[in-house]
Amino acid sequence: MSNQKSTKTERNGVAKPINVSSIWARAVTANSKWDDKEEFLDVIYWGRQLLGVIVGVIWGLIPLKGFIALLLFVLVNAGIIYIYFSSFQCIDEEEYGGAWELTKEGFMTSFAGFLVTWIIIYSGMHFD
Repeated sequence: MSNQKSTKTERNGVAKPINVSSIWARAVTANSKWDDKEEFLDVIYWGRQLLGVIVGVIWGLIPLKGFIALLLFVLVNAGIIYIYFSSFQCIDEEEYGGAWELTKEGFMTSFAGFLVTWIIIYSGMHFD
């Protein structure tokens, strides 16, 4: 696996190198140390996007529909993310503005990805 690096411009305009493989390794390792809060928030954000698409595919294949499907998505999405940061990573939520801030990080874009995926899969599988 290559050591992927990119840059991230900080608020003061200085470019800071980003080691993607290091971030990925910490994301899948329990109790990782996150020196940069933005990196952990990025992991939450992109993990939630992936989760939204996966749940959309599953809900479309089952087929779930209506308010129950939407409610289940919210519960599954928030629950998995909460378990990830509180039990798997064991981070101090107060450093990030509390559990609510972490739980809602990237939720609306995840919800949009879920809806698009769910609608496409459901319509493709269950309509002529």
